[in-house]
Amino acid sequence: VFKRFVEIGRVAFISFGPHAGKLVAIVDVIDQNRALVDGPCSGVRRQAMPFKCMQLTDFVLKFPHSARQKCVRLAWEKENINEKWAATRWAKKIEAREKKAKMTDFDRYKVMKAKKMRNRIIKHEMKKLQKMSSKKGKKPEKSEKPEKSEKPEKSEKAQKSEKVQKAPKAQK
Repeated sequence: VFKRFVEIGRVAFISFGPHAGKLVAIVDVIDQNRALVDGPCSGVRRQAMPFKCMQLTDFVLKFPHSARQKCVRLAWEKENINEKWAATRWAKKIEAREKKAKMTDFDRYKVMKAKKMRNRIIKHEMKKLQKMSSKKGKKPEKSEKPEKSEKPEKSEKAQKSEKVQKAPKAQK
């Protein structure tokens, strides 16, 4: 089910082209492939743009179709589109991707070391929790009963059979 439709006032993100990474508002639909867009607060001049270049966002502005740039700017500022956009997960992912692309070799090294340290701490805490849960899972032993030795003692027949098996090996 679609939730975002091409409509007058719909804010779109430009995914590629000369204005890639900027926001625009759809001012008018030219045909099924292009729209007249305007980005008064993002530095995009009014122009025709193909829908292939745009990705629709959840934001919609209220202004009449073919409105002037002044009207679009007032609606944009009234709705605080730039602040709302910066708060979205979409914008944060884009920002993180750009930040990661700009990292130097030393920055990548520091991130690697920080991840190793974090994972070591997590592993240590998980082992602590596993030990605690395994101790809680066992039944408490009563002090009246004597503790059993770790290895049960073998019967006399088993001890004799081992001696018999070892003896021929020593002779060879």
